[in-house]
Amino acid sequence: MVKYAGGALIPDLRIDRSEKASLSTQIVCSLRELILSGHLLPGQRLPSSRTLARDQGVSRTTAVNAYEQLTAEGLIHSRVGAGAYVSEALDTGRPPRRSPAAGRAQAASPVPGPRLARLSAEASEQYFPRLAHPEAPTAFTTGMSAFDEFPLALWSRMMAQYWRQPRNQVLGYPDAEGLMDLRRAVVTHLRANRGTICAPEEVFIFNGAQDAFNRIGNLLLNPGDPVWIENPGPIGARNSLITGGAKVVPVPVDEEGLAVEEAQRLAPEFRLALVTPAHQHPLGVTMSLRRRLALLAAAERSGAWIIEDDYVGEFHYGGHPPATLKSIDSGGRVIYVGTFSKSMFAALRLGYVVAPPGLADAFRRVAGATMQGAASSLQSVMARFIEQGHFSTHIRRMRRVYAERRDRLVAAAEEHFGGLMEVVPTDTGFQTIGRLAPGLREEEVAQAAARRGVVVAPISRFAIAPPSQKGVVLGFSAVPPARIDRGAAELGAVLRDLRAGRL
Repeated sequence: MVKYAGGALIPDLRIDRSEKASLSTQIVCSLRELILSGHLLPGQRLPSSRTLARDQGVSRTTAVNAYEQLTAEGLIHSRVGAGAYVSEALDTGRPPRRSPAAGRAQAASPVPGPRLARLSAEASEQYFPRLAHPEAPTAFTTGMSAFDEFPLALWSRMMAQYWRQPRNQVLGYPDAEGLMDLRRAVVTHLRANRGTICAPEEVFIFNGAQDAFNRIGNLLLNPGDPVWIENPGPIGARNSLITGGAKVVPVPVDEEGLAVEEAQRLAPEFRLALVTPAHQHPLGVTMSLRRRLALLAAAERSGAWIIEDDYVGEFHYGGHPPATLKSIDSGGRVIYVGTFSKSMFAALRLGYVVAPPGLADAFRRVAGATMQGAASSLQSVMARFIEQGHFSTHIRRMRRVYAERRDRLVAAAEEHFGGLMEVVPTDTGFQTIGRLAPGLREEEVAQAAARRGVVVAPISRFAIAPPSQKGVVLGFSAVPPARIDRGAAELGAVLRDLRAGRL
C-alpha cells in the first residue's frame, strides 16, 4: 500500500452514495475490514481526518465520526500531535487475511474443514438433512399448518395488548422453566383434549419440540447408549438424539406401530425409545393398545425412558381420538413432547414437555442452569389464547378444514392417478402415504414431480435402514383444495409418463 506524509493512501476504500447506509458507516465498515484482514497493519499511520475527508469527498465531520467509532471499538488509537494509528494490540504474528475482493479474484484454494468435537464429528456422519419447507405451501408439502386459515387478526390484537402492559412485565428475562400461566394452560388443554392428567410443575416450555428433543438427549444419554428409533421415523427428533450421543437402533414399523418384539431382539437393554404413537411419522399408522402396553413393559424392565412425540395429536378426523401413551403410563416412564408449531403456525416455535414425576426435578435443575427460556411475549399470548377458548375453537375448526383437504386428496387421487398410486386413508395428522404401482420407483417419482413444482418425499427419505414400505409421503394440511387438485393432476401426469418411459 502506498505511503505518503498524510498517512496511508487507501485505494480500497470505496463509498457508494446510492446505499442507504450513511457515509460515516460505510467508511467505518471499509476501514474495519481492511484492518481486520491485515491490509492495514498494526501500528500503521492512517491519514488525518482532514486528508481522509478530502480523499473520499466527504465532510470532515463524517471522517471524524468514523475515526471516533473505530477508536471506541479499539481498532485505532490517536497519538497527540502525531495522528491516528492502527492499534498494535491487533499484532498476532499471523499473516494478513485476503480481503473479500482479493478472494473473489483468485481461484478458491481448498481449505481444511473445521475441527469438530469427537461427538459432533461422529454424529454428523449419521445426520439426514431435514426436509426443506417452501415459503408458500405447495402440493404436497408436509408438516405445515394451513397458513390461509389461521386467525391472524385475532393473534395480532392479542400481541398488541401484551405489549401495552407495563414495561417491567414485558421486557424482563423469561422464566427458564416456562411461564406459569402457559404451563397451567397446557395442563388444562391436555386434560380436556388428550385425556392426559399432569401438574403444572411437570410441564416445561421450550423453543419448539426440536429444542425439547435436544434437551432430553443431553439430560438422559451418554455416548453409545442404545435408542430405539422408528424406521422410517421423524428426521429432526432423530438427529437431536444422535447429537446427544445415541446409538440409534432402527426398528421396523408395521400396521400396529413400532415392532416392540423386534426392538427387544435388536437391543434389549435400551436406554430410550422415540415413538409417534398417535400418527406415526411418516406412515400415519396409530400404535395399537397391545403395542403400547408391550412398549411400556419393556421400558419398565430395562429402566428405560420413552419419548412420546405427539406432534399432531389434536388432529383426529373420525370417532374418538386415540389416547396418549402418557395417559396409560402407570410406571412413570413416558416423557410427553407436544408442540404449538403444528397446531398454530410454524414460526411460533413453542413446544413443551410433560416430564414424569421421577424426572421433573432433573428438568428443573437443567432449566435453571442452562436454559434461556422461550420468548415471554409468545408464551403469554399463547396462554391467553388457550384460556379464552380461542385455541379450542381453532382446533375444532382446523379439524374440519384438514378433514376436507384429506378427502379432496383422496378424491383427486382416484381421478388422476389411474391405479398407479394408492393413497392410504388416514384418520389423523397432516399427511398420508401413496403406495406406488409395481415398476415405479419412489426416488424417480419424487424427482420428476419436483421438476413440475410438486413436492413429494420418498418414504426411504425418513429411514436409516431400508424400510419394508415403499412409496411417497403426501401432505394435505397446508394445501388449499384447488391446489390439491392441480397438484394431483400434475403428479398423475408424472406417473403416466414414468410408466410409459417418457421420463
